[in-house]
Amino acid sequence: MGAVLDRSEVAWRGELEGHPWQGLNQLEQIADRVWFFSSFSNTPIFETDDGLVLVDPGLGNRTRDRFAAVRAALDAPLRTAIYTHGHVDHVFGVAEYAEEARERGWAPPQVIAHEDMPARFERYRKTGGYNAVINSRQFRGGGTVTAWPTDYWAPDTTYRDRLDITVGGQRFELRHARGETDDATWIFAADSRVLCTGDMFVWVAPNAGNPQKVQRYAGEWAAALREMASCRPEILLPGHGWPIVGEDRVRQALDDSAAYLEALEQQSVALMNQGATLDQLVREVAPPPELADRPYLQPVYDEPEFIVRNIWRLYGGWYDGQPAHLKPAPEAEQAAEIAALAGGVQAVLVRARQLAEAGNLRLACHLADWAHHADPEDAGARTLRGEIYAARAAAEQSTMAVGIFNSTAREMGVDLADEPTFRAQQQSR
Repeated sequence: MGAVLDRSEVAWRGELEGHPWQGLNQLEQIADRVWFFSSFSNTPIFETDDGLVLVDPGLGNRTRDRFAAVRAALDAPLRTAIYTHGHVDHVFGVAEYAEEARERGWAPPQVIAHEDMPARFERYRKTGGYNAVINSRQFRGGGTVTAWPTDYWAPDTTYRDRLDITVGGQRFELRHARGETDDATWIFAADSRVLCTGDMFVWVAPNAGNPQKVQRYAGEWAAALREMASCRPEILLPGHGWPIVGEDRVRQALDDSAAYLEALEQQSVALMNQGATLDQLVREVAPPPELADRPYLQPVYDEPEFIVRNIWRLYGGWYDGQPAHLKPAPEAEQAAEIAALAGGVQAVLVRARQLAEAGNLRLACHLADWAHHADPEDAGARTLRGEIYAARAAAEQSTMAVGIFNSTAREMGVDLADEPTFRAQQQSR
């Protein structure tokens, strides 16, 4: 085996050090005429008698490296590129192949995606500033904000529910599913029995609850995973993380992931049907304990608490069941009143520090927020709030939580290393 498959074995045994998305930035042959570029986001590649088929050409700022790696091993023209969804770490890289095709007199590559993807690209253009900010918060803890892309290579062909194509004698079955996104496609290469999941499987707990992004679809996601398993694939090539080789392993990973999502949705909906509040759901719903040790279901990116909130949002809207939250007083007014009742901002800070030192960082964060909002100019409040949120980030496991908490700490003046959050959170452990 090569380095990528060696790493996949280590990951399957649960012995991988660091975040599972720290790819090797190299191309490796996985099976006969099947290749895999391992990186932060991955690219499966199929050789056919009429050229190459690429799934998710690449991340915007590293497309030249990926192109060069492919061309060092494979010289056939790119015939078809398939986007599994419209996230920006998957939909760049076609330009290099199109330029090459013009230079060499080849037909241009054809791009296929779900019919909802153009609308996603338009939304990204509309909300470029917002997406730049939240991605800085999510991946860099509020550090450097990089420009959000607004120029996308649009698909030539779109489909609604299912599209079967044959390229160079090989059959590729494209299926739509709503999961992490509404425009998701998974691909089953029937001849090689290779499944390309995109971000429907990514070697971490499913990203069904991202608190800063639009709706996810836990139930439909689980159904899609079950359908993938029914194809009996022998190799799984994920959007992030490592290949899984062997029919039994692939089925286990897909079925376990489906069971994880099904349990969270079923428990959440059952409580909602009983009239429970969102707070009750967050405190009571949990994934099946028998899945807790699965190396591909660890909550190191998203986490169950956030997934439950998204399930609530899907079925119940934004009202959380607490009537004061329907039309709340401004947060600054609430904080000032709480501080006054406590005897002033300093009293709130004293108690916040006591709670933090006792290990109750959840509650300490509330008090630190109240103290800061009651008097934003109080240097002591800023300092303690930054310290508490930095401690909270260090104690958290998911990229989502680490990024947001570190972002708040940085806003309060804490000096944090400007590096990807998913790397920093592992190095702190």
